[in-house]
This record gives sequence, structure tokens and C-alpha cells, in this order.
Amino acid sequence: MEPNPWKTVSTRPIYENPWIALREDAVLTPSGTPGIYGVVHYKHLALGAIPIDAEGYTYLVGQYRYPLSAYSWEIPEGGGKLGQDPLAEIQRELLEETGLVAAHWQLLLKMHLSNSVSDEVAYVYLAWGLEQHEAQPDPTEKLRLLRLPVWEAIEKVHAGVITDSLSVAGFLRLECLLHRKALTLPPNAAP
Repeated sequence: MEPNPWKTVSTRPIYENPWIALREDAVLTPSGTPGIYGVVHYKHLALGAIPIDAEGYTYLVGQYRYPLSAYSWEIPEGGGKLGQDPLAEIQRELLEETGLVAAHWQLLLKMHLSNSVSDEVAYVYLAWGLEQHEAQPDPTEKLRLLRLPVWEAIEKVHAGVITDSLSVAGFLRLECLLHRKALTLPPNAAP
């Protein structure tokens, strides 16, 4: 590990709500010059799941994303409590958004979503052995569910139709593992 070349001189809170906290730090940069650094602290983990059924289909969740003023198709995802097991938290999210319960789970990736300005950590899982139950969406969510072949979803990433970062990273990681034959899908899922 490299030592931290940044020196924090002082910190002041700017804004806080139940999801994020923004602070401004007075710093000495790695070159020793004074500066400021804004840091967004996320109070939850970013979690996503790529559920794949026995026929090789996956499920996308559609919803309007307020910050973008746009509709978005995404893998089932949501926030998980810090300090809690990310797997248990995404299992809860998958059930809430889709009604799906998976018998098997595999971590596909862990990533930092915007490490130049935030400390947000994300986990994306692969889920299979699916069983359908009743969805339990949050009262503030208006969601649509789309079932499509997993390779069609991957093509939507390549075509720029799916732009959500967890979805893009998750599907590209899945594609890499499939091409490396490090993972196999149900026989009906072949492209």
C-alpha cells in the first residue's frame, strides 16, 4: 500500500440527509499546495443482482430516475445498510423489486462508483435457482419488470440502451466470465 500523500487540514460538513453527507476538506495536495476537496459520503451500499432463470432469461427493472429526468432499465438494485451483509441486503432488494427468491448466489464484482468524489461501494451478484413470489416494492417506487434473454440484455448494454453503472458493469463482467468459460448458463441461454 502506498502512503496517503494528501494531508487533511480541516473538515466542515456542508449538507446531510438520510442517504448522503457532503463535506468540504481543506487539504494539502500531494505537491504540498493548499486546496479543497469535496467528499460525498454514502450512508448505504450500492447493490445489484443479475437474476437468471432456468431458461436463460434475466429480469430488468424499469423506473424513472429523478436526477436524470429519464426512464431507466436496470438490474434489480438498491441500497444496503452499511455494516450489514451485502448478500442478505441484495436478497431483500431482489424480493422487493421483482418478487424473486434465488437459491444460489455468486459475487460478480465489487467496485467504487465514483472514487474521485465519493466513498460509495457497490456489489453486483449473479442469482439463479429462481422462485417467483409476490413483489414488495417500496411505496415511493413505481416499477416495471421486463424478462428477456440474458444475451439480449448484454446487447442492450453494448448498444447504449442500458446506461446504469451497476447494470453495465455487472453485465460486462458476466459477459467476460462467460467468454472465458469461467461460468456457464443454462443450455437455453446460449447466444
